[in-house]
Amino acid sequence: MDWIDLAIEFGKPIVYAILILIIGFPVIKFIMKMVSSRIEKTKLDESLKPFINSVISAILKILLVLSVIATLGVEITTFAAILGAAGLAIGLAFQGTLANFAGGVLLLTLRPFNVGDYIEGAGYSGTVKGIQILYTELITPDNKVIFIPNGNLSNAGIVNYTVNDTRRVDFTFGVGYETDTKHVLQTLESVVRNHSLVLQDPEPFIRLSAHGDSAVEYTVRVWVNADDYWDVHFDILEQVKTKFDQENISIPYPQMDMHVSNQ
Repeated sequence: MDWIDLAIEFGKPIVYAILILIIGFPVIKFIMKMVSSRIEKTKLDESLKPFINSVISAILKILLVLSVIATLGVEITTFAAILGAAGLAIGLAFQGTLANFAGGVLLLTLRPFNVGDYIEGAGYSGTVKGIQILYTELITPDNKVIFIPNGNLSNAGIVNYTVNDTRRVDFTFGVGYETDTKHVLQTLESVVRNHSLVLQDPEPFIRLSAHGDSAVEYTVRVWVNADDYWDVHFDILEQVKTKFDQENISIPYPQMDMHVSNQ
């Protein structure tokens, strides 16, 4: 029955290792739930909280893996020596991961944005939900979730639409050549001046800006509180169209040029 003793001898560490994994992950989940709750109650910056959670979770999982390795009978010192010998290969394999971790540290150190800011970077845009250990999580206006590697984001140009309290909304309206310029300027000014969310300081800018092939172009630039950006954007577009119709100001079709700056 030597084979039974042999099976028990080799099987016991494997069973123990599996049990450690089965028990370990729920325990880590429970610990992280308590840690997250404690961190949320602290006065730490909102940008730091998800990053700290990610780091603690990663450390606990590494400790769990080391416990499993030790249970299987592999000496931790031996394992460390093997890792050291394979350091170059591991470094090359995980260079992207290390770059993302370093990127996360840079983002938290330099603070180009905070949780809750609306940003554009690495080809994506959305509201920052959290800066994790390896990636930054964005929520788009239509509620999609985007995960951007921190390395990519830290090495790309970042546009932060939220950092300042006010923003400028830019419009260009095309009007027929036959329409009186003074009449158009007065009509646009009446729309802008009567909008309660448009700031009067800085002064709104309303001027004839270009002679197009089929229309005269008028540029309107108004300053608003950052939170009011989209309300003013849509309101002005709708109100100008309504006012132009009332004042019999022609808008060339289909050459009508009406665009605003992107967010």
